Amino acid sequence: MADSRVGLVPRLRQWAIGRIRRSRFLPVGMPDKRTDEDRLGRPFSQTVLVYFPNGADALYQLRPWFAALQALDATHGVVAVFKDSRTAAIVRAESGLDCVTLARYGQLDEILALSDVKLALYVNHDPINFECLRFTSLVHVYLGHGDSDKGVSISNQVKAYDFCFLAGQAALDRTRAGVMLYDAPARSVLIGQPQLDAPAPVAAPDPNRRTVLYAPTWEASQPSVSYGSLLTHGAAIMDALAGTYRVIYRPHPLNGVIDPAYGEADAAVRARADRVDTDVPLERSFADADLLITDVSAVTLNWLPGGKPVLVTRPHVPVPPSRLMDTLPLLDEGADVAAVVAEHLTADPTAAARRELLEYYLGDTTPGVATQRFLQACTDAIELRDRTWAEHRALGATGP
Repeated sequence: MADSRVGLVPRLRQWAIGRIRRSRFLPVGMPDKRTDEDRLGRPFSQTVLVYFPNGADALYQLRPWFAALQALDATHGVVAVFKDSRTAAIVRAESGLDCVTLARYGQLDEILALSDVKLALYVNHDPINFECLRFTSLVHVYLGHGDSDKGVSISNQVKAYDFCFLAGQAALDRTRAGVMLYDAPARSVLIGQPQLDAPAPVAAPDPNRRTVLYAPTWEASQPSVSYGSLLTHGAAIMDALAGTYRVIYRPHPLNGVIDPAYGEADAAVRARADRVDTDVPLERSFADADLLITDVSAVTLNWLPGGKPVLVTRPHVPVPPSRLMDTLPLLDEGADVAAVVAEHLTADPTAAARRELLEYYLGDTTPGVATQRFLQACTDAIELRDRTWAEHRALGATGP
C-alpha cells in the first residue's frame, strides 16, 4: 500500500502540471513546455533549424523573418523549435512552417541525434539559446531582429555563434569597434534586410490631414539603454498633434514589462491616438504615415528606404554616437512638437543626408536582393558545415 502511494505522488504532480500548462491562466510570457509527444523519437527531415525558446510576447522578433524563412524552407527545409506550444501554434498558422514544441533539452538532443540538421538560426540572444548552441554538428548563425544603434546592438554574446548575418557595413563597423577579441570581418556576413523585400502596402491616407506615426520603443531591461520616450514625450506629442494631424500609435509589445509607469503611459497614449496599430504589419503603419516619430531603435532604419521625414526623441541616457544619430533631427523633451513636425513635413531638411546613409546601413535595398543574399549565405554556411564536419570526422577516425 505504501509503495502505491509513493508512486501516486509524482503521477499526481505531473497531472497537475499538465493541467496548468493546458489552462489559459499560464502567463503568455512563460513557456508552457507542452511537448509535441508525437514528434519524439522521429528525426527532423529539414536541414535548417530555427530556435525560438521565447513566449508569444517576443514574436515581434521572429515575425519579420517569416517571408525569408519561407523562401529558405523551399530550398533547404526549415523546422522551428519552441518551448511554448501557444507560440508554436501562432507561428504555424501565420507562416506555414513546421513548428515543434520540445520542453526539455534532452528531447532536442534525442531528435538531433537522429537528424541531419546542419544549420541553426537565432533571432535573439536569449540565454536559453545555449541549449541548442552546444551541438557541435551544426553551424550556428545569429540573425537578430532588426539593426539599430541601440547600445544593446553591441554584445559580447556574438562570440557564441559561428557567424552573424548583418544588414550593412554599419553593423559590421559597430561590432568591430565595440566587441573586443572578436574578428568581426571574418565572422560577419552582410546580407541587407530581407524584411524590407516585402511589397509596400498601398497607402491609405486621410484626405483631410497629414498622418504622423508615433512608434516608441519600450523601457528596456537595462537603464543604460532606456531609450523609450513614452514617459518623457508621449503625452506632449499627442497633445501637440491632436486635431491637426491624424496620429497613428504603434506601441512596443513589451511596454510596462519592467516599469509599470510605461504601461500606464502606454494606456494613456492609446486612448488619445486616432488609430492604434497592434494587429497590422509594420509596413502597413509605414505606408499610411507621412512622418515618423520614434526612438533610438530598429524602427528608424526600417523607415529609411521610404524616403519620408523622421524625428528621433532625445532620451535621458546618452545618445549612441553614429552616423545615423548625427544625421537625424532629435526631438527634445519640451520642444514645440507641432512646429517641428510642420517644418519637417514641409521642408524635410535631412532628406539628402538620409539617402546617403541607406547603403551604409541597409546594403542594396532593391526588392529581392536581400532575400537572395540571405538564401545564398545559408547555402554557403551549410556547404561549409559539410566540408568541416567531414574533416572533423576524418580526424576523429585517424587520431591526431
